[in-house]
Amino acid sequence: MAYTLTNLQDDIRSYTEVDSNVFSTGVLNTIIKNAENRIYRDSDSDDNRFYATSNLVIGSRYVTIPSDLRFIRYIQLKDSNGDQVFLEKRDTSFMSEYYNTPATSSGLPKYYGNWDAENWVVAPTPNATFEITMAYTKQPDSITASPGSTAGTYTSNKYQDLLLYASLVEAYGYLKGPVDMLQYYEGSYQRALQSYSIEQQGRRRRDEWQDGAIRTPMKSESPSKY
Repeated sequence: MAYTLTNLQDDIRSYTEVDSNVFSTGVLNTIIKNAENRIYRDSDSDDNRFYATSNLVIGSRYVTIPSDLRFIRYIQLKDSNGDQVFLEKRDTSFMSEYYNTPATSSGLPKYYGNWDAENWVVAPTPNATFEITMAYTKQPDSITASPGSTAGTYTSNKYQDLLLYASLVEAYGYLKGPVDMLQYYEGSYQRALQSYSIEQQGRRRRDEWQDGAIRTPMKSESPSKY
């Protein structure tokens, strides 16, 4: 069953045998958001991959970061011939040494790097409005906010066990025990996380024709043993 926010809140209260006097809506929403953030940080997910296309500004090496960006995966640029090229990531000190006149437009950018919380930067400074495509990982949608609260999210609709166990770990941490239950659900979360990671970072990024089908080794006893 896919989770809505109400279903998940009910299950957390049911599993912990704690009512709404302790687990109010506000407390549970914080617990669930902490669980979602833990899942997000513990494993990469295709659902959080996003792409944004814009144009560089002549004479400006700064580009505004999308509001939902967590980190940049790569930058692709279309040159004057219409060919796609990839920019190489460097730290800003390298780019300052490579191109030490940032206010002067030069040509086709070759490098990019993180500048601050609101901007990333290219070098050399562009002399044309080159089209750029940023591939990045975005802030995941939360089931505690609309539309996820009623429609569910990628995680709550497809990986209910993972979200539930992560939430129960946070819930028992909030309740400060019992320790054995905290350890039990931590183990359950780790097992669910492992299968989730295998699918997200393994199976979904393989091609059976090119990579071959995944095969599980099976123990086969020799007939001579019997």
